[in-house]
Amino acid sequence: MREFTRRQWMTVVVISVADFCNAICVALQAPFFPQEAEKKGCTATEYGLVFGVFELAVFVISPFYGAHLNRLGPKLVFNAGILTTSTCAILFGLLDKVDGHVPFVTLAFTIRIIEAMGNAAFLTASFAIIAKEFPDNVASMFASLETFFGLGLIVGPMLGGALYNWGGYSLPFAVLGSTLFLTAILCYLTLPKTFDDEDIKPTGPTMMSLLRIPGVLLAAISIICTSMSIGFLQATLEPHLREFHFSPVILGVIFIINGGIYALSAPAWGWLCDHPYIKPKYITALGHMFVVCAFLLVGPAPFIDVVPYQSTMLCLIIGGLVLHGLGIGSLLVSTFSDALGTAISSGLPNSIETYGLVSGMWTSTFALGAFIGPTVSGLLFQYIFFRPSTYFIVILHFCVMGVVLLFLCTCDRYKMDVSVSAGDLMQLDGTLDESVLIGEKFIAPTTRTKSRRYGISVERSRPPAMNSLIACSSYKNRRSPWSQRTPVYRPSYGSLDHRFRASLSVT
Repeated sequence: MREFTRRQWMTVVVISVADFCNAICVALQAPFFPQEAEKKGCTATEYGLVFGVFELAVFVISPFYGAHLNRLGPKLVFNAGILTTSTCAILFGLLDKVDGHVPFVTLAFTIRIIEAMGNAAFLTASFAIIAKEFPDNVASMFASLETFFGLGLIVGPMLGGALYNWGGYSLPFAVLGSTLFLTAILCYLTLPKTFDDEDIKPTGPTMMSLLRIPGVLLAAISIICTSMSIGFLQATLEPHLREFHFSPVILGVIFIINGGIYALSAPAWGWLCDHPYIKPKYITALGHMFVVCAFLLVGPAPFIDVVPYQSTMLCLIIGGLVLHGLGIGSLLVSTFSDALGTAISSGLPNSIETYGLVSGMWTSTFALGAFIGPTVSGLLFQYIFFRPSTYFIVILHFCVMGVVLLFLCTCDRYKMDVSVSAGDLMQLDGTLDESVLIGEKFIAPTTRTKSRRYGISVERSRPPAMNSLIACSSYKNRRSPWSQRTPVYRPSYGSLDHRFRASLSVT
């Protein structure tokens, strides 16, 4: 972090503040909107769908943003998304002025869907910008954003409920929505412009080409399972705790245990995922194991016989929520890092196009799980009650953990992206690195050679006219040997490193 430039610090601060304020606005209405909706004649199904349609809209629209992020521009998508979210939050606070059941429900659905479109744009662009600006610390910086977003989800309902008790329905939306609106203006003025290294191609990578990569598909499945486990508890944990007769304050504290642990542990998981000798899929498998153990304790599972039951069940629930927080932290951080690294190593361009696709995939699949989780848990709770229904999440995560471990043992390998640049032939001493040249002088017709320095395999699969051109990674590829052995240039920005500028000023 001491090597971060002023531009990088500005980027991470602005996006972190925006993430925090955005999460507050997305979650602030949870404590009081249901009773306001009931005053307008809404049923539980109707106002439940007002919440659920948000995730459904994010699931549908996120892949579009990811596929077109490079054309639209990450900064434009980011600013438009946060501005849309803030405006919709303010408008949502005016719904109590609407008379009639049908107009109320119609406007609630419309505003919530538009807000979801803005939120999806904001999240997709922010993840892509972070991947672009911090190519060597993707997991750590993504984890930092998730920490601020998780804190916002914790603070949002608490602050929203306090403002509602003080000034009524409109006050929390007016105050917090205006705060996010001011943050949007701040982001527009201060967020550095992000540009791509590559020309925009008419036929670049698509979402389908991304999901055809087995490692990426497995990461997407893990994201869906993780958000399903979160939604499962959000929908059914409160009825499970009713026998304790807790006050709303105590219930609120219990509900933020897993979110708080997630927010606090995310940076540590990011650091582990960025470690050169730890594969993110190992962290993913560990996260699935945490979630399995968590739901066995939260139930507790039918085979766990606790005596006396009620006096010890609360301890098991709290312990399970702590494990669940650790599990979702490790899963959400590792899957993004793993999907991005796997996509690039499998041949997708190391550019903003791929970052946008991975960001859109992550946002979309998380929203899909967040929509499925409460739906399935509600049905299971209605027919078989809470304790047996936890087996659904346990079996699901156990199976996915097994697939991840099997993939690690049989299929997982990182391949270097092989885009080509003549500059990669030059070594630091100004001579050619003949170990990466192709031609009769260097390679026999049936042989295969490797770079002495980096172990990059080079097959003779090109015509003789190309025998002076290369199979090394290009300068534009941040995983390339050129980027790694030439510290003068910053791979994110194409500008001179501050240490080089300092040496110039001295000389």
